[in-house]
Amino acid sequence: MAKQKTIISCAITGAIHTPTMSDALPYRPDDIAQQAIEAAQAGAAILHLHTRDPETGKVNIAPENFRPFLPKIKAATDAVINISTGGSLLNTIEERIGPALTFSPEMCSMNMGSMNFSFHPLAKRYTEWKFDWEEEYVKNSDSYIFRNTFADIENAARQLAPHDIKFEHECYDVGHLYNLKFCMDIGLFKAPIFIQFIFGILGGIGADVDNLVFMKRTADKLFGTQYRWSVLGAGNAQMGLASTAQQMSGHVRVGLEDSLFIRRGQLAQSNAQQVAKIRRIVEDLGAEVATPDEAREILGLKGADKVAF
Repeated sequence: MAKQKTIISCAITGAIHTPTMSDALPYRPDDIAQQAIEAAQAGAAILHLHTRDPETGKVNIAPENFRPFLPKIKAATDAVINISTGGSLLNTIEERIGPALTFSPEMCSMNMGSMNFSFHPLAKRYTEWKFDWEEEYVKNSDSYIFRNTFADIENAARQLAPHDIKFEHECYDVGHLYNLKFCMDIGLFKAPIFIQFIFGILGGIGADVDNLVFMKRTADKLFGTQYRWSVLGAGNAQMGLASTAQQMSGHVRVGLEDSLFIRRGQLAQSNAQQVAKIRRIVEDLGAEVATPDEAREILGLKGADKVAF
């Protein structure tokens, strides 16, 4: 019997909900490129990318901020590039899809519902901040809404449809799965789809195994065999939920966007360190890590020769 192939995704840079308290979190183009390349070398088949202002560390998703590092990553690896359409909680949907429209990657994220997306408890855990904007932004996140209305989702889906991009449908709660099913029913997305179950973000579903089983069972009911799935556990749930997902024949996502730590109380030194750890776990559990080309086959991607960078 052939071994299970597990796709490892790595979220390199982090959206605005990832404060820069760790010096390992890259925000300059050269550092983003280097960490992405090292993560691919460690076993990540998919690289999930945001970008930040290289001087202030703020999320800045203008397409020109991607241009310095996308060709470098493509030249040095055969990894699948997944460009986020998330960005800051304050960006419009038109701003958020700009990079994907410009560079036509093989994949991009697609958030499947609006939510109270908050990380304000972090403000009480830190007394020193790397940048002067961070403390206020983090404290005020209890008043933010991560907007992804049905109109936003349809707008993004229709504008990106000509690019033949495979969406990573990010589902932070069970209602987002039903939103996705509705969008499929009206023709916005076609099976087979790729779902990223996200656990542990305040405002979304909690990070425990019962919730993973519930989300998976609901997806089975809604989508049958016409989907592939992966798990993202935020914070200290990262490795535990990823390990459980792999045992349930799912795929996994790690990276400094999702957790700054390699284990409880110890900051990760790099994205590659997290990839190497989950790779060891996956292989010790008897599966094989998918290569980028195997990931392309599993997910039905258009190929690296059809991107615009």
